[in-house]
Amino acid sequence: MKSAELRWAVLAAMLFVGSLHSFAQGATSAPSKDDKPFAPFEQWKDLVLKGDATGLKALYSTNPVAQIKVGSDGELDISGDVRFWTGLKASSIKIDVLQSGIPQVQPGAYQILFRAEIHARTDGREQTLYITEGQLWKQQDEQWRLVLAKRTQPSLLEQPASNKKNIYPSGANAHAEIKQALDKGGKEHKRVLVVFGANWCYDCHVLDLAFERPDIAPLVAANFEVVHVDVGQGDKNQDLMKDCDVPMDHGIPAIAVLDSSGKLLYSQKNGEFEKARALGPEDLVKFLNQWKPS
Repeated sequence: MKSAELRWAVLAAMLFVGSLHSFAQGATSAPSKDDKPFAPFEQWKDLVLKGDATGLKALYSTNPVAQIKVGSDGELDISGDVRFWTGLKASSIKIDVLQSGIPQVQPGAYQILFRAEIHARTDGREQTLYITEGQLWKQQDEQWRLVLAKRTQPSLLEQPASNKKNIYPSGANAHAEIKQALDKGGKEHKRVLVVFGANWCYDCHVLDLAFERPDIAPLVAANFEVVHVDVGQGDKNQDLMKDCDVPMDHGIPAIAVLDSSGKLLYSQKNGEFEKARALGPEDLVKFLNQWKPS
């Protein structure tokens, strides 16, 4: 992720809809998680699972026409959004509601922010996709209609609920941590995975969460010592990036691999991990297997 994409760090967990800008900043006026299921949303989810395009389309507002925003600048019309959801051919959807409830400044409305883990059949093969979406519903003639939705692009890696985890402590001594990792790696026959990033970077959190997956974490733990190096806004630890031959202008997260003697074995040159959300778990497994000790 490049610093210009900072908005993605917020997009993953928050919905921008008028007064919801404060919601995105974690303001106390934002609704918390409603304990009761919201029936129109449950109906929406069931219709997605059934692939019922006609029923799904009937839930969208037509006056005013529902707005559908995708990613940082994409838009779809109602038919396009319906085609997207029904086209997933989802066999199951696991919903994690992050926030939901009635906006204080919009009576007669309901907003919900959720993460979805979707088992889908795309391009003739089964895949698990992750999507974070915010929806705004309004009552129209005694019917609830979806008036606005904003979602991330589908990801093959789970998306974090927020960017609040302190992966890259600002006061850490990266030089000392790398030395310590090299010493430990030499004793345990491991290599050192140097991950350059920053806490504001959404993709850095995606990659960190991916390293905790049950199918990836054991591979990392058995073969690598991981060191997270904070690059700030591109003004910190630039000497280490230069030593590892990793260009900052190709974005973060960025990875270098060292053997236990400190020899550089691999350096990211072309932003291979910069769009971590576009990678699949198999991509990470392949990379780790390629660079683990023989």
